[in-house]
Amino acid sequence: MILAIDIGNTNIVIGCISNEKTLFVERLSTDTTKTELEYAISFKNVLELYHINPEELNGSIISSVVPPITNIIRDSVIKITGKKVMIIGPGVKTGLNILMDNPAQLGSDLVANAVAGIHEYPVPLIIIDMGTATTISIVDKNKNYIGGMIMPGIRVSSDTLTQRTSQLPKISLEPPKKLIGTNTIDCMKSGIVHGNAACIDGMVSRIQKDLGQKATVVATGGLAKTIVPLCEAEIILDDALLLKGLNYIYEKNRA
Repeated sequence: MILAIDIGNTNIVIGCISNEKTLFVERLSTDTTKTELEYAISFKNVLELYHINPEELNGSIISSVVPPITNIIRDSVIKITGKKVMIIGPGVKTGLNILMDNPAQLGSDLVANAVAGIHEYPVPLIIIDMGTATTISIVDKNKNYIGGMIMPGIRVSSDTLTQRTSQLPKISLEPPKKLIGTNTIDCMKSGIVHGNAACIDGMVSRIQKDLGQKATVVATGGLAKTIVPLCEAEIILDDALLLKGLNYIYEKNRA
């Protein structure tokens, strides 16, 4: 059993994986001011919530797009498990063939998503990760990572809208009762939630046209559960995709 952690700009996704089965997926807020001890307490509390003794863990793996706290979180995990922690980066084998202009620029979270996608689903693949940014990754029929797109995340778009306008309030991101809003709040919700769903539908259609064939579409990330049910495209929701990828990478490097 391993502990898999993805450090994102907004959330830290944490989960335990045993024999390729994801036991849980939880999210903590990313806080660059927290100390090693504070993170250690947070991780220990999550494990206790699921009745998992840290001593039962065989190891841990981390992917991160927030370098300032990567080592702090690594040390916090060592503090509660007493075992070495693998961090995705140079020297770590992923088995992913990246056909980008500069493969080193590809975020470790997108690498983990693609690795899991190739193992779990038929190719070609369109992987949509809805976090602080909404990223779209494309894996071709030969299992090559060929590129993708980066768009402003749903919450980023919503926050920017309210910050740049004097009369629009902050809103929660659940769908309104009907598509056509009849008050300011519902108009904003419809525009943001249904607008993003329509954007995803449009991008999927354009990507499949560019590929010249139908692709498997998988969505993950904190806001995917809100948007995917509103999409017209056939999209598989996999909240644990990234953690599964971390597990595959851990196993590949364990020897």
